[in-house]
Amino acid sequence: MKVLVVGGGGREHVICWKLKQDPRVTDLYCAPGNGGIASIATCVDIKATDLDSMVEYAKKEQFDLVFVAPDDPLALGMVDRMEEAGLRAFGPKANAAIIEGSKAFSKQLMKKYSIPTAKYEIFEDEQKALDYLETQPMPIVIKCDGLALGKGVIIAQNLDEAKQAVKDMMEDKKFGNAGSTIVIEECMTGPELTVLAFSDGNTCIPMVSSRDHKRAYDHDEGLNTGGMGAVTPGADMTDELKARIQNEIITPTVEALKKEGRPFKGVIYFGLMLTPEGPKVVEYNARFGDPEAQAVLPLLENSLLDIVDACIDGTLDQVEFKWKNKCSCVVVMASGGYPQSYAKGYEITGIDTCGKIVFQAGTALKDGKLVTSGGRVLCVYDEADTLDEAIDGAYEGVAKISFKDMHFRHDIGRTLG
Repeated sequence: MKVLVVGGGGREHVICWKLKQDPRVTDLYCAPGNGGIASIATCVDIKATDLDSMVEYAKKEQFDLVFVAPDDPLALGMVDRMEEAGLRAFGPKANAAIIEGSKAFSKQLMKKYSIPTAKYEIFEDEQKALDYLETQPMPIVIKCDGLALGKGVIIAQNLDEAKQAVKDMMEDKKFGNAGSTIVIEECMTGPELTVLAFSDGNTCIPMVSSRDHKRAYDHDEGLNTGGMGAVTPGADMTDELKARIQNEIITPTVEALKKEGRPFKGVIYFGLMLTPEGPKVVEYNARFGDPEAQAVLPLLENSLLDIVDACIDGTLDQVEFKWKNKCSCVVVMASGGYPQSYAKGYEITGIDTCGKIVFQAGTALKDGKLVTSGGRVLCVYDEADTLDEAIDGAYEGVAKISFKDMHFRHDIGRTLG
């Protein structure tokens, strides 16, 4: 089979790595890819959001499968376009990917179908949002409605911070048009948990749970980032809790989308909070999380291609899932200054000799050398019988890798609260 993976980060590296293990995948391509992906797939210099060029290229090359991995091209309708061109594509169509593309839509969907989530209000007028904040307890959560690279969520500790967040989003357009509409919601309390799940539009099967660490610095301090690391399992869940998540959140979400004429085929990311009242939805994503995918997919013993086929064909209920009985940890090594301004082009050393699996995100090949090319640069992975062993192993790998101004958190997996 000839397969094209759309995207160029750490998530796409682990997807390519997993697909490469299937003997049916004879030709693997990735657009645009990165310096690490280039070692296992042919990289093609097309931006993930350039739908016209991507569809034209896919038609020309006649791929047997196009795996659309990132949020932006999904929200823009790349899967729709591929299917219209007669190509087989994995991922939700645009009308289903809206559960990530619009937080206002997803909140209204949850309200309509009684899916547990935080209380909220939606605002398109800045002054009305500011007036509303005056009546609310702090802390409070302010979210851009649209896609903002995982950074359009502010947890304001006091009224001044909350008002500044509204101004940044709506007046100063810090996140572009993503902040033209905002969602203000109560700040839920409890441990966070990520549950990724495969869906064929009817059946939705969860993967092993994970926990992402969003804040830039140790002790969950600093700005929100795309993710500084992840571990599995994300929590010590009882059978009762697993059943509640499936019956109160996962299944009702897929059924709600189907009832709305938006059947979801692909991967749904359930960002959850385990509150004193039970599990509630923090957010949906319409694809694999990053870096959660890097922590979860290496534990999957099934062929990823088999599962992708089942999602597309509506036969997911016939798949028997098999997972390694292991814990895992991924530590993200980022450029100094991320998620704000940072320099690029620094040589990276130590990957080949660190003794761990390293999924590359913001890397490029320049004059035969691997250099930094983004905010999140590397994802160092390890797995073990216990979470502590997996964490220690990942950090052993981190210690052997080097590039100028590198930054990483030292407490991934240690602050599961």
